[in-house]
Amino acid sequence: MGVARSDPDALLAVPEATLTCDDQLVARLATLADEWSAIAIYVGLPRTLAGEEGLAAEAARGLASSLAATVECPVQLIDERLSTVEAQRALRDAGRDARASRPVIDQAAAVLILEHALALERAAGTLAGLAVTVDGAEGEEGTA
Repeated sequence: MGVARSDPDALLAVPEATLTCDDQLVARLATLADEWSAIAIYVGLPRTLAGEEGLAAEAARGLASSLAATVECPVQLIDERLSTVEAQRALRDAGRDARASRPVIDQAAAVLILEHALALERAAGTLAGLAVTVDGAEGEEGTA
């Protein structure tokens, strides 16, 4: 899983890490959020081009719910359709072998997801995506 963060002015997203999806993922993400004084966490919600959700979306929702119960800041689900494809294309255009660069692709996709969320925030003046509550229910939808 790629992790990105923004600058203090929420203008620029930068890659930070690639984490293994295991039993310690939520704790590691919570630690990073605390270290960076995060004001919101965006979790990519993988959907098909038709907008449908599968097992990966279910896992993302579970992660978001666990994070919401662990961190102090809001957790938002944001549509991540095509982020990995776009990241692979950008790496290929830069001359890198996408197949040999999975951790870099994950980070690049995280940057794209965060840049999308930040752009939506600037346009709407509020957090983007779907708010995730501690009980796992979704709150109001922003501009996802």
